[in-house]
Amino acid sequence: MSALRRDLQSQGEAISGNDASAPELSVVMPCLNEAETLKACIEKVQRAFREHGIAGEIILADNGSTDGSPGIAARMGARVVVVESKGYGSALRGGIAAARGKYIIMGDADDSYDFTQIPLFLEKLRAGFDLVMGNRFKGGIKCGAMPPLHRYLGIPVLTAIARLLFGSPLNDNHCGLRGFRKSAFLKMGLRATGWEFGSEMILRANLLAMRITEIPITLSPDGRSRPPHLRAWHAGWEHLRLMLLYSPRWLFLYPGSVLVAVGLLTGLWLMPGPRRVADVTFNVHTLLYAAAAVLLGFQAIAFSAFTKVFGVSQGLLPQDPRLDRALRWASLEAGLVVGGLLVLAGLGGSVYALGLWGSRQFGPMDATNTLRIVIPAVVCLTLGFEIVLSSFFLSVLRMARQ
Repeated sequence: MSALRRDLQSQGEAISGNDASAPELSVVMPCLNEAETLKACIEKVQRAFREHGIAGEIILADNGSTDGSPGIAARMGARVVVVESKGYGSALRGGIAAARGKYIIMGDADDSYDFTQIPLFLEKLRAGFDLVMGNRFKGGIKCGAMPPLHRYLGIPVLTAIARLLFGSPLNDNHCGLRGFRKSAFLKMGLRATGWEFGSEMILRANLLAMRITEIPITLSPDGRSRPPHLRAWHAGWEHLRLMLLYSPRWLFLYPGSVLVAVGLLTGLWLMPGPRRVADVTFNVHTLLYAAAAVLLGFQAIAFSAFTKVFGVSQGLLPQDPRLDRALRWASLEAGLVVGGLLVLAGLGGSVYALGLWGSRQFGPMDATNTLRIVIPAVVCLTLGFEIVLSSFFLSVLRMARQ
């Protein structure tokens, strides 16, 4: 089997190096033991090429098949690219890297997607769109083609989150049949190696303000006799995690800002004395939680800035003029001044509280009244040092970015 892999890899590399007759379209299929359905998929692609006069190639990105799938593809005239790195995303990245077409359409080799609909994607790509997604909900999902959990919960929820976080125009974020310009794909700089590869493509396309559209397609039950490779809950978490990591605003900034606002307002409300609402009395215990909310909220806001600067410097997030303006304002010197003033205020409050204690010969005191001085003093001290340390760390990240 290893000899066959080497032969197929060499064949793929040799063809890839010949640009004289580069096709307009490359159809890339990731493959891991798809011998049962692969022939039908390739035949549909070839029929679409033939009936619509498309100059295209078929690439099988094999990810370790042991059922003869590479041999089937090679005999049917497809190019086989062996991808050693495991994972759905790794297989697709390897196949796309070897593609010679100006446009690329990717789709699973399990016969659930109708590859005769390729011309619909190509029409949109020729019209100038960077990414063309299939929409299974608009085109039709045949009985048994999608589990109810995916159809009514998983995909709609994840799609709604993508629309909220990134302004995605799509209504089916997880369709595996999609087309894109190869030049656009290279700009995306995708890094995911697993099932989240598809989500990362959409997120990056939105962040880079690419032209995106979708077309109705049909989804049929796959033709395999074995269970799918996909682990639904694990894949769902991978998609959700990726979206959060690509959105520091929603992951850190917005929650942190809410915590700081709620904590400050609650603290100011309780500083004069206990507050009674209906039959409930709020006192220094609530004030302590309000102080914790302020500190946690600031940490979240700081993490938002760190993540944004790091993401931009590593090419994960696009350049943001608002970030540049904020960084000019939030200089190391400004952070040292603000942090230093807060530390001084905290020390002043602590000294005042200590003086009150001394006036009582360091004996027992009314904790309720004392905590109204101590808690704000501790918050100022802690927040001041956090601002100083965060300013230094942010300066290190800015040096790396420059």
